Amino acid sequence: MEKKRSALFITQAAMIAAIYVVMTLFINVFNLANGAIQVRISEALTILPVFTTAAIPGLFIGCLLSNTLTGCVIWDIIFGSIATLLGALGSRTLRHTKFLYTLPPVISNAVIVPLVLKYAYGLGDAYWYLFATVGIGEILSVCVLGTVLRTVLNRYKGVIFKDEGNHTAD
Repeated sequence: MEKKRSALFITQAAMIAAIYVVMTLFINVFNLANGAIQVRISEALTILPVFTTAAIPGLFIGCLLSNTLTGCVIWDIIFGSIATLLGALGSRTLRHTKFLYTLPPVISNAVIVPLVLKYAYGLGDAYWYLFATVGIGEILSVCVLGTVLRTVLNRYKGVIFKDEGNHTAD
């Protein structure tokens, strides 16, 4: 049984990473995956730790790969991926709340990514401007799209995430 659970965990993490990469590459076509103005729709997936712990490494690896494939500098690859990891961990911690589970990804990215944009890319914009633009993109991706995603997945969580064992009640 433990091998089955491990295989399921690895498979779920890999699928989440792959979906994150595909969504990021799609939005990158519209120049919205990186930069001062970004609406990285793949960040909607940061609500998945509400359903499964496999989402945490899946999101981290997906972000790491996405940042690499979209040509980000090393500091963005590292710290942007850490921001997503911290957001996913926070979402998992707040998984039993009605809306608060969406806030950790928004906060971690709104705080960390502007620093990366300023210091790794040399953007001359004020930190608070970058905080606002990245934060608004995260609100759209996580709070709006992520909440819609959670609502849809809640209907099927027993099928999709059946072996997790600790689902949300709503």
